Amino acid sequence: MIFGCCFICAFLVLINKVCLQVTVEGFIGGSVVLPCSSAERDLKLQDINVLWRDKDSETMYDIIKGKASVERQDPQYKNRAETFPDEYERGNFSIKLINLNYTDAGEFSCFIIHTDDLCTIQLIIKESTEEKGNKTTEQE
Repeated sequence: MIFGCCFICAFLVLINKVCLQVTVEGFIGGSVVLPCSSAERDLKLQDINVLWRDKDSETMYDIIKGKASVERQDPQYKNRAETFPDEYERGNFSIKLINLNYTDAGEFSCFIIHTDDLCTIQLIIKESTEEKGNKTTEQE
């Protein structure tokens, strides 16, 4: 655990490119795509290493040598996070988070090791659209 933390800290110091911070809204029980992409295209799968981390530096998802790696995935993301492997070579490392809950709100980071890119995504969680619709109707 200490090694992982130290690795991430050392890794952050080496990053020299940063993606723009993006804000994404999701709804309780729904799903959302957290965007992460590299400007480089035609990447080789064996060169692709991407680390997704949450606000607490917990592992959400890793892509190592172009393949999903969930062995260090924090239990709160088990069976809830998925990527789009067909898009990796095009530089798209976005992740879909399903069955959203309030504790998912916060900042997520996507580290693209090959290109030294760091993308940050702010996730805002709202009530479901059905509940919101009912409240609007009642207020009218």
